[in-house]
Amino acid sequence: MTTQAARRRTATASRRRPSRRGGPSRRVVLRRRAVALLSLVTVTGLVVAVWFTPLLGVREVDVAGTVELTADQVRQAAAIESGTPLVRLDVDAVAARVRELPRVAGVRVDRSLPGTVLLTIEERTPVAVINAGDGAHMVDATGRDYATVSQPPAGLPELKVQARGLPAAVAVLVALPEQLRREVLAVSATTPADVKLTLTAGREVRWGSPDDTPRKAAVLDVLMTRDGSVFDVSSPELPTVS
Repeated sequence: MTTQAARRRTATASRRRPSRRGGPSRRVVLRRRAVALLSLVTVTGLVVAVWFTPLLGVREVDVAGTVELTADQVRQAAAIESGTPLVRLDVDAVAARVRELPRVAGVRVDRSLPGTVLLTIEERTPVAVINAGDGAHMVDATGRDYATVSQPPAGLPELKVQARGLPAAVAVLVALPEQLRREVLAVSATTPADVKLTLTAGREVRWGSPDDTPRKAAVLDVLMTRDGSVFDVSSPELPTVS
């Protein structure tokens, strides 16, 4: 056989054999499409289950941090419907509803799979009381009257104030050094500029406005080493004792 005839036979055989360099076979293409479709269906199913069904919905609402409030009071205020999908739970709205409870100063809402919501409560702490006909009104450091009780906690000073003087009286009280604050029996104020402190042993401090409270406290500390019952630090540059 001549070399030329052998080349023609090789070329003819090559044309008859399918090329291995071409694209994937139809079977491979169909298999890939089936896998892609199955993946899409699976992802879609998971999304639907998580977002639109109670599969990962709220099953339990736990409450932590309460002192005077009960867990049921917090749950009722939160108004979280059982079965609500966790990922769709509006935690800001839940927190806002819980903060409407007068005793609540702050709240954190946490979600935990598969179906738990944790509400961590920070209750208000009283710094003083306002005695009234219906009981003792507890006031916190923000000046909010948030609860009324028949008997206030021991050791809290009494606020004897008009509405205009309440913020100033509370501002002075919470800014006092701890040692001085323990001696305060009452705080009075009719305006923001005439705050007065009634101390133990029949002493009175004329404080004035909440301005320069740290300086006034330092001046008063020195002033109280002198004999007297009325200490005026409303003008800390010119304090007096009488």
